[in-house]
Amino acid sequence: MRDEEFDAVRQLEVAAFGDDESIGVLLDALRASWAWEPDLSFVAERDGELCGHVAFTRAMLDAPDRLRDVLVLSPVGVRPDLQGQGIGTAMIIQALAIVAGSRTEPAVFLEGSPLLYTRFGFESACAIGFRRPSLRTPEPGFQVFRLPTFDASLQGTLVYPDAFWRTDSVGLR
Repeated sequence: MRDEEFDAVRQLEVAAFGDDESIGVLLDALRASWAWEPDLSFVAERDGELCGHVAFTRAMLDAPDRLRDVLVLSPVGVRPDLQGQGIGTAMIIQALAIVAGSRTEPAVFLEGSPLLYTRFGFESACAIGFRRPSLRTPEPGFQVFRLPTFDASLQGTLVYPDAFWRTDSVGLR
């Protein structure tokens, strides 16, 4: 995503989440935080118009030996009139491939539907030794995607960037 696309991305995400302005506030807070890297924010276009967005942000894993850098996938949005056409699926697949080929973090975490995200390779994070960042995050929704540098001995508690906490965006709603 280019910097000048942020306002359009914000509008798209607010529309995709059903005019829920809280997603816009979260995006503003993430963009202003240490966790935001423009290279981790991807857009999709159709006929020259913005139609989807997926963002990864930097986070930390409180592992037994030290803090480890990890990524969080959130948010993912598709323009409402184009939802259900495979745009979100294509964006997630492509963005995960880019991240897997270019980053040193061992894992990507998210809160989301296991029915949706397991098809991309996400799995239950709790089942393999990770702890949820909050009790408001349902265990089945707390998921992890193993990147090429993943080590099977890795475990710990996900620590969200402060932007998620300040905007009360932790835990599935």
